[in-house]
Amino acid sequence: MDRARFPGFDDALRQAMFEEPVRFIVDVVQADRSVLEFLDGRHTFVNPVLARHYGLSIPPVASNQWVRVDDARAAGRGGLLPMSVFLTANSPGLRTSPVKRGNWVARRILGERIPPPPAAVPELPADEATLGELTLRETLARHRADPNCASCHQRFDSLGLVFEGFGPVGESRTLDLAGHPVDTRAVFPDGSEGSGVAGLRTYIHAHRQEDFLDNVCRKLLAYALGRSLMLSDEITVRDMRARLDANGRKFGSLVDVIVTSPQFLNKRGPGDLATQ
Repeated sequence: MDRARFPGFDDALRQAMFEEPVRFIVDVVQADRSVLEFLDGRHTFVNPVLARHYGLSIPPVASNQWVRVDDARAAGRGGLLPMSVFLTANSPGLRTSPVKRGNWVARRILGERIPPPPAAVPELPADEATLGELTLRETLARHRADPNCASCHQRFDSLGLVFEGFGPVGESRTLDLAGHPVDTRAVFPDGSEGSGVAGLRTYIHAHRQEDFLDNVCRKLLAYALGRSLMLSDEITVRDMRARLDANGRKFGSLVDVIVTSPQFLNKRGPGDLATQ
């Protein structure tokens, strides 16, 4: 990230960005709330540095203190999707990247398997400020016209275009770096339309919620077991999904299934092999 172009992006803000999702997830886990709050949460946690970045008003607190903001939607935040850490990590530095942001949603949120790009992929402009008359959306549309690129890009470009209201460091904006008005509209892979993060949430709930819940189960089980999942784990994944549906999708129901599963109860510890 070019700190000369983004002087507000200093070490304090960078650290606050990393800490925000940790505090949010810990809050959901400790309160045993629905895993859908990862998508739908109207709140977030900020310290003074992150609050300034988001344009949120909070009571005067020390620089290292964090507070919960219950109506973060008023500033376009709330839940994991619009958190700056993800928006910034999926931007190349001097522009946004609907491709990287959309690919992140498809893979990390919805659990899709996206093949790697072909070797000779045409590069998009590195600096958003030099786009000229074309917007990044229009430039990307030309890129997507290449048959070698279209099949994959149709799966995730729209999932990233909804974030164009956030700049390269996750800042809210109405103009891109070239001075063009931002456009957050998208036609999603199923043909439905939406705009911004709200439109993405609506699309996921209407058409991809089962994918999201399945992905949460798989990611959590793989984390708990410390390995990639195998075919024999599918029974546990199904049990996790059934327990979620029966218990208001509360996070604790997933933990209950995992810690009583044969895979977890018979998992080898770090020193087990050395004693055999």
